[in-house]
Amino acid sequence: MAEDIVLLADQVSRYFDVSRPWLQRTLAREPKQVLRAVDGVSFRVARGSTLSLVGESGCGKSTVARLAVGLYTPSGGEIRFEGEAISAARAQPDLRRRMNMIFQDPYASLNPRWRVRDIVAEPIRAFKLLSSTADINARVGALLTQVGLAAADGEKFPHEFSGGQRQRISIARALSSEPEFLVCDEPTSALDVSVQAQILNLMKDLQQRLGLTYLFISHNLSVVRHMSDRLGVMYLGRIVEIGPAAEIFANPRHPYTKLLLDAIPDLDMVGRSRTPVGGEVPSPINPPPGCPFHPRCPLANARCKTEKPQVLHLGTVEIACHAAEEGRTTA
Repeated sequence: MAEDIVLLADQVSRYFDVSRPWLQRTLAREPKQVLRAVDGVSFRVARGSTLSLVGESGCGKSTVARLAVGLYTPSGGEIRFEGEAISAARAQPDLRRRMNMIFQDPYASLNPRWRVRDIVAEPIRAFKLLSSTADINARVGALLTQVGLAAADGEKFPHEFSGGQRQRISIARALSSEPEFLVCDEPTSALDVSVQAQILNLMKDLQQRLGLTYLFISHNLSVVRHMSDRLGVMYLGRIVEIGPAAEIFANPRHPYTKLLLDAIPDLDMVGRSRTPVGGEVPSPINPPPGCPFHPRCPLANARCKTEKPQVLHLGTVEIACHAAEEGRTTA
């Protein structure tokens, strides 16, 4: 049976013009500078599942999140939601209602001048899901209870809550439009570890009860292991390895994925040799030729420095790596 695909990205790119003003460039005879935040990314998210994208800061994860909900327009390629191009989906209220986003910073994403009841009720009013004030207030109270808060908390302002409680409010707001697909942009990175576990367990529980589909963005592999059905590893705007999360954690093939997994603290790995991730991430304004990871890769050869790797299918995993293609990753 074919998968029921909620979101499909096909060779999606997003470039930003970061040049100096025209007059300054002209006087200095400088060319335009283009930052390649996302450069030819393809993935799919099946209904009821979680696809996680991981990578170092600046690899393009958050840009993909904003592309997925239509906050950014792709510079190239296409994103389809429920079979519709994302630009067309955003123009249709019913489709737009079925996608929402949980932002990274619970302190910046809530309006400090609004009471919580108004914050959570805003999508309900915007999509005209309910009309009477009594029904809206009842729905807000039910949503707050659903995420582990009290209905009476709707009368408070955001500054009266802790970081974890604010993120619960953000989740309640995201759920208020009755979405089917949520993009979660590092929803726990600003929280304490103990609070992170509470929020992640809440999100897993809501997914099971409401049949939600997640695109989960994170740089924390421990979080991703807990949340993911599928995992995509990003580096410098590209996906270098993607497949079932359990398989990638058990048998990483791309050198970058291996280096990331080696960085996870694990008491059972005492005595095992580890290879640290050396060097710095190259500039996305002037990426290196060939494989973008070759300046830091311990397996790089002359081919890696000149030829961009194509996507290779190894069972259920897709990988872009010359070393994997040539069988040099097990050396």
